[in-house]
Amino acid sequence: MSATITQSSGVVTRAAQDGAVADMERIAGLIKSAKNEVEQIVYGQGQVVEECLITILAGGHVLLIGVPGLAKTKLVQALGTVLGMDDKRVQFTPDLMPADIIGSEVLEEDAEGRRFFRFIKGPVFCQLLMADEINRASPRTQSALLQSMQEHSVSVAGQLHPLPEPFHVLATQNPVEQEGTYPLPEAQLDRFLMQVDIHYPDFEAERQIIVRTTGAETPVARQILTSSDLVAAQKLVRQVPVGESVVTAILKLVRSGRPETTDLQEVKDRVAWGPGPRASQALMQAVRARALLQGRLSPSMDDVLALAKPILQHRMALNFGARADGHTVSALIDLLCQRVNAG
Repeated sequence: MSATITQSSGVVTRAAQDGAVADMERIAGLIKSAKNEVEQIVYGQGQVVEECLITILAGGHVLLIGVPGLAKTKLVQALGTVLGMDDKRVQFTPDLMPADIIGSEVLEEDAEGRRFFRFIKGPVFCQLLMADEINRASPRTQSALLQSMQEHSVSVAGQLHPLPEPFHVLATQNPVEQEGTYPLPEAQLDRFLMQVDIHYPDFEAERQIIVRTTGAETPVARQILTSSDLVAAQKLVRQVPVGESVVTAILKLVRSGRPETTDLQEVKDRVAWGPGPRASQALMQAVRARALLQGRLSPSMDDVLALAKPILQHRMALNFGARADGHTVSALIDLLCQRVNAG
């Protein structure tokens, strides 16, 4: 290894390299321990746990899609405990108002009879917010999360209130029951770094579930990191070097999913709108986080292919003809990955 390496930020000394490597190895060990701890609480969902941790390390938000009873709430609670984050849960309903989430001002009077407004913080003032069944709330209430998710702050009566750091939203949706729901608009879907699909556990995992969760003692999650450790890990993720070949693969993958820039006829014929630059940014951060989680010092093509589907599937939409013919976004992303992997 040479004494220095050149990055966008300038020249990095050998001592700085060694320190960064030591930090990466330490953080990677903590994150791996955190993943193992969560998997002792949520059985048979190793990939789901990994993708949620990757999203949090990358500083993003997660949209969890799964039928009831697949431990989505338990997953969020376990992540909050293990990562040392203050977690809260909001059950979204049609009558939920924006003030129920971000808070509101109340008129109070002091001992001398002077009246003033005092802001009472809502449940969004936490570090890990579970937005349960987010598509059951009205678009007005859903939009209350937009500023929080993007800017990590809320505005009430012209005053800006910053949220605690780190701040992450893990929202859930039920893919089966759609009556009385309000589909999330594309602008809000794009705010989620990943859409993570939760499937039924396999036979052995379900055996673990019924044996370990119905006895006299149930497993309890232990804290592995502090919120300060998590913030340090998120900063470290941004320092993970990414090879030019991986950057090129990310660009080719995302751009090939857009009808305007692709050379694939299947995309031109079937896609109504494709992923924007935020998808490229999400992939760039996520592949770094996945490499760090798995104890590697830089991401590879395998990371791009592994994360393509959860990052792209909610950022693409098929046209009416493609849906009528039975085509799916998932199958189209597989085609894009095959094309990129073939070079």
